[in-house]
Amino acid sequence: MKNNDPIPTLKARYRRLAARVAALGPVLQGTISERVIKREDAGRPAKKKSYGPYYQWTRKKKGKTVTVNLSPSQAKVYQRAIDRHRELEVTLEQMRHLSLELLEKTTKGVAKRKSH
Repeated sequence: MKNNDPIPTLKARYRRLAARVAALGPVLQGTISERVIKREDAGRPAKKKSYGPYYQWTRKKKGKTVTVNLSPSQAKVYQRAIDRHRELEVTLEQMRHLSLELLEKTTKGVAKRKSH
């Protein structure tokens, strides 16, 4: 579906999206997982003892999965950076869409052939 917004309106929307990207702050890819280990309690064999929570950041690096253990305070900061990365991806998709609209409206395409 074609957007009928004028070119200045599209450019203004693009600038707002670019400003949003510039204001994001640090971004990270990956996932934070919270782990809790449950083991039998040596003093009470019928009971289980919990250890944790432990936090792990998992991501891909050169095609390989990399896992890093994090402190609770690191996990909070890293999770905010991951959330910002997801916001960045949404904003970039909007910028790509607007870029295409702008380029289609501001450049001349190949002349279409006449059908016989």
